Amino acid sequence: MTVAPMLGVGVIVPTGTGGVLLGRRITAGEQPSWGLPGGKVDQPGESFEQAAARELAEETGIELPAGAMRVLAVLLDHQLGRPRLTAAVLAPPSGAPAEVTEPHNCAGWERFGANALPSPLFHPSALVLGRWLPGLAALPDATYAYPVARD
Repeated sequence: MTVAPMLGVGVIVPTGTGGVLLGRRITAGEQPSWGLPGGKVDQPGESFEQAAARELAEETGIELPAGAMRVLAVLLDHQLGRPRLTAAVLAPPSGAPAEVTEPHNCAGWERFGANALPSPLFHPSALVLGRWLPGLAALPDATYAYPVARD
């Protein structure tokens, strides 16, 4: 039986002073963890950058233009027993307040220094942060990172 792959984005919103925005994930059926804003690419014709801007606004109320988003890498993992492709997307720095717009999934947003990240991190968020913060963690087995080359 073939299982459909998942396609998503993880959005790194830096503070401009070395920090990053993370939310306390409380999604039913999952272990509580800390994660980046993000979600599925699910709109017809949507790019990774557009999905990142949309998900960021939907989850936090922070509106940043898709044109200011930059894809750092694409990550492939099989942690859930099916392929999951996640784009690591870097947003421009923002100190805008983050709102809890999905209280069934997120208990609050906080900014953490890059050297003081909370744990546990949501698996895809840890992979995405590893593309932004070299040396965060090695990629686990059956996980692949494809850096995006820019002209």
